[in-house]
Amino acid sequence: MHILLLYTLYFILAYLSLTLTLFVLSPILPALSFPARCLSAYLSLVICAIYGVLISLALRLASNHRLAQHLTARSFAFTMRYTTGVTFNIISGEHHLTNSRPCVIVGNHQSELDVLLLARIFPPYCSVTAKSSLKRVPFLGWFMALSGTVFIDRANRQSARQAFSGAAAEMLTHRQSVFIFPEGTRSYARGPDLGTFKKGAFHLAVQAQVDVVPVVCANYWGLLGAREWRFRSGEIPVRVLEPVSTKGLAVEDVEGLTTKVRERMLDALRDIGETEAGRRVAGKGV
Repeated sequence: MHILLLYTLYFILAYLSLTLTLFVLSPILPALSFPARCLSAYLSLVICAIYGVLISLALRLASNHRLAQHLTARSFAFTMRYTTGVTFNIISGEHHLTNSRPCVIVGNHQSELDVLLLARIFPPYCSVTAKSSLKRVPFLGWFMALSGTVFIDRANRQSARQAFSGAAAEMLTHRQSVFIFPEGTRSYARGPDLGTFKKGAFHLAVQAQVDVVPVVCANYWGLLGAREWRFRSGEIPVRVLEPVSTKGLAVEDVEGLTTKVRERMLDALRDIGETEAGRRVAGKGV
């Protein structure tokens, strides 16, 4: 046990030393800022996931575990501000995230950095949906399971439907909002564009008869480009759009609802891309 702790300490010291060295050298060799910030981001994620496990356990004892994801998200946003220099700034509509509770919040999905987007926008009494394989990831998976994440088995349609049915009941009983990326996967888009939307989020909103609240994050390819080994600090603008009501809608209306929300989000995404802040993070200059 003593040897294990010693090797763990050596690993942590080596990890921190390498990260700091890369940051120190990055002004001379800018490409080194990519691994430096990646290492900082992973360390921040692990630290906040451990914190999330502990606070989820504590809040479960107080029968208030539905606050765990909000509190952990805020800690991650705070940590990443100082370890990577990246922040997401909500420039309009933030009140919709809490005034519409419960609701289904949907956002565009660009890269792994969207975990930080969640950390910034996540309101109290909200949970995420995630692929079921994440349950097996140490610390992060434990935190997600303890804090009420809705896990979806994408390969099993029946299991996915049952998970969404359970989520709808949870939303109505506990006034719990849910966040979903309707594109289903990261786009790594180099410009203001959206992938095809899956209908799961909109089926859930119609089933629960709650509003859909679209969240649009500016394209930030200019800050993060994995193939180009680019990871820079910066402030990424985000807009929360007006809620879209599902009152009175039925299953046959889901396709129209999906199209309507996607078109609104695409218009907003292109609009943000023309602002000074949007052009800066997209790498277009100002």
